[in-house]
Amino acid sequence: MTVMTQNTDIDPKAFRRALGNFATGVTIITTRAPDGTPVGVTASSFNSLSMDPPLILWSSMKGTPSCKVFEEAPYFAVNILGSDQMAMSNHFARQQEDKFAGHDWEEGIGGAPLFPNCAGRFQCETYGKLDGGDHWIFIGRVVAFDDFGRSPLCFHQGSYSVLFNHPDSVPKAAEGAARDVDRGRMGNHKFFMMLRAVRAYQERYLPKLDTLGLSLIEARTLLVLNDLSGLTIEELVIHLHSPVPEASAAVQTLIATGLLEKAGSGYGLTEAGQAKADKCWDLADAHAEESFKAFSDEQIETFTGVLRQLIES
Repeated sequence: MTVMTQNTDIDPKAFRRALGNFATGVTIITTRAPDGTPVGVTASSFNSLSMDPPLILWSSMKGTPSCKVFEEAPYFAVNILGSDQMAMSNHFARQQEDKFAGHDWEEGIGGAPLFPNCAGRFQCETYGKLDGGDHWIFIGRVVAFDDFGRSPLCFHQGSYSVLFNHPDSVPKAAEGAARDVDRGRMGNHKFFMMLRAVRAYQERYLPKLDTLGLSLIEARTLLVLNDLSGLTIEELVIHLHSPVPEASAAVQTLIATGLLEKAGSGYGLTEAGQAKADKCWDLADAHAEESFKAFSDEQIETFTGVLRQLIES
């Protein structure tokens, strides 16, 4: 239902709901208090302002304890959260004694905390402060930044969201190439059709998987070890369908992030790894349901049967 209002007496709740139609990224803004205490707040008001000089802005509600610190801080940092850092966003959005306890961070310029595994980070010198009604608008001059290129955490209509590529953004050249294949012998050859089907399925799946902060081989490793704990690298590659070096690299990354641990001569999931594997299965199931929703149960059963026969033969 479309809601139109021209009343100057604006309902704050309705106004906030309408503003929620604008999707934003999620950040944690950090600085140091005069006594050296690290300060951090979750904010979705971050935005770019100028390229020359390089300026960004964000806003904070007046009167809050953290806002008073930022009013006097000569430096602050903007940590753009990755799509798998929702818990961190919730944590720093709450008032508590020591927000930084249990979280890894490093000291940036002016002592402002910088978090690992973000989508990007900006270290800023305070450039100015503007009166924005019940908020102060802080402007920062960027003096250093990191671009990690990870999928960002987003906020839309009161809920966390993730970013997927729009289907209409597929390059026209790629569409043309696909039509050319359809006209050739490959277009009707079962082997090439299976390859193209897997590629198309995977291309739609990968952006979703990126929201969990995992590569394809890392996710497959968790799923395999969820069912077959204790496998060695040599046994893993049979199920991963990948070379040993790639499997070894994935295992080492998962160990470093606390998702895998040694289990006898092989590897197994940690408690955190089990929770991540469960999310991988939920994502895989949801993607399969979305991809096959146009087919009847009989068609899916036949398709599954054909795949099983091909595997067993």
